[in-house]
Amino acid sequence: MRLEGKTAIITGGGSGFGAGIARRFAQEGARVMVADINIDAAAAVAAEIGGLAQGVDVVNDASVAAMAKAALGSFGRLDILVNNAGITHLPQPMEDVTEAEFDRVLAVNAKSVFLTARHLVGHMKANGTGAILNIASTAGVSPRPRLNWYNASKGWMITATRAMAVELAPSGVRVNALNPVAGETPLLKSFMGEDTPEIRAKFLATIPLGRFSTPQDMANAALFLCSDEASMITGVALEVDGGRCI
Repeated sequence: MRLEGKTAIITGGGSGFGAGIARRFAQEGARVMVADINIDAAAAVAAEIGGLAQGVDVVNDASVAAMAKAALGSFGRLDILVNNAGITHLPQPMEDVTEAEFDRVLAVNAKSVFLTARHLVGHMKANGTGAILNIASTAGVSPRPRLNWYNASKGWMITATRAMAVELAPSGVRVNALNPVAGETPLLKSFMGEDTPEIRAKFLATIPLGRFSTPQDMANAALFLCSDEASMITGVALEVDGGRCI
């Protein structure tokens, strides 16, 4: 019960890493809002863990404001925010990515962090405590070719994490990030372009431990960074990558 008495919002919590983090946090005693653009997916995870479901479009200011209002109205306070929602463009030469694809990737992966901060950081500062966790990527540290603008968006998130951490530290709010390697989530096929044994083998060959990451891997790391056990840790982007970035 390492999060007993804590409250949390997890964006993109209806599937993949977000769902794994939501389940783990609930197991450890947290009250969790599962926020997702797919409200049915959010509701399914929330029902499973006894949490709250909230539909949210993380690139829309009014939608994020409504999410924050609903969480604070139900919980009374917010202790943990996990910015997990994310997308990618398909692998292709950088010059072939359309402007619409670029705008969407930067909005979901970068603007969303700005919007959740805009509506929730003030509350955490007023409380003098809080933990924010941004789900970045090894792509922001060791970019793969043909995923250029996705790589750049995750590099932005890592820098944003460090900038947020240094500004919010005097207010008692910690900000960290996780850098997962490609994982068994709905985004895996998008990263690879197509899901074939040959392409999987090519991806796995870059991971020394020889397997993809799982939602459970992310959840265990997220639990530590968002718990009081990590009270002296802020501004860190922790690689959970099986050694890929070595």
